[in-house]
Amino acid sequence: MDSSRAETPVAGLPGALREHRTRHHLSQLDLALRAGTTQRHLSFIESGRSVPGRTMVVRLGESLELSPRDLNELLLSAGYAPVLPESSLDGPELAPVRTAIDHLLRGHMPYPALVVDRAGTLIAANPAVGLITEGAAPELVGPGSNVYRLALHPDGLAPRVRNLAEWARHILARLGHQADLRAELAAYVPEPGPSAGVLGFAVPLRLRSRFGDLCLMTTVTTFATAVDVTLSELKLEAFLPADAATAEALSAAAAETAAATSVEAGGGAVPEVSRGRRAPGRR
Repeated sequence: MDSSRAETPVAGLPGALREHRTRHHLSQLDLALRAGTTQRHLSFIESGRSVPGRTMVVRLGESLELSPRDLNELLLSAGYAPVLPESSLDGPELAPVRTAIDHLLRGHMPYPALVVDRAGTLIAANPAVGLITEGAAPELVGPGSNVYRLALHPDGLAPRVRNLAEWARHILARLGHQADLRAELAAYVPEPGPSAGVLGFAVPLRLRSRFGDLCLMTTVTTFATAVDVTLSELKLEAFLPADAATAEALSAAAAETAAATSVEAGGGAVPEVSRGRRAPGRR
């Protein structure tokens, strides 16, 4: 008998496994072949007639290419302890990550870049983000705030976004796992007009600013090989100018910020990873 097995029943595993398999458009035979088992065995697991060991659950989760969080939850549904850590972002385990994040944010100047978690909570940002967030309500800005709410809230960026309907669809498409937030933000979004307002290859953020209108493209970077839940859910969202005027405006804004910071604080350091927010860790 597997000594790592918890006392909770496996009642939730059949449904969870079937849901993940269906979402990935895999037949029982497809998944069985990936996991190195038989369709009959997998059928028994999904019907609750067979109780898989921890190793089999992990193999099934990996074959489904589940995220670290989903793999841990699949194990819990089977009555097993999670196998992947969920470290505090402020803890020593992720100190190299904080250093890497600061390096990436600094390196992206004079263009805006920020780091968010799975829920869209702001973890860190470089000074150039200030041009994007200027004029937003204080409660919508800063570490711990939600960047998706900031983007679409009437007291956030929304009044300054020229292509709000198109940009909002891009934001809402990323909130499939956050039904309540998606419903809240969808109520702020107007119906899209006849013009798509795209660049031909991407939906830009067209934003009014005191340096003129900005046209920004976005890229998203993740830690591709992460096996820590917290790390796997971090995203670096970087903005890039889509035209020369925007590049000039961002450079001018960054120079202004650097000059002001030099006078007031003797340097222009990129804000560090928030120390006030901790991701729950399993020890």
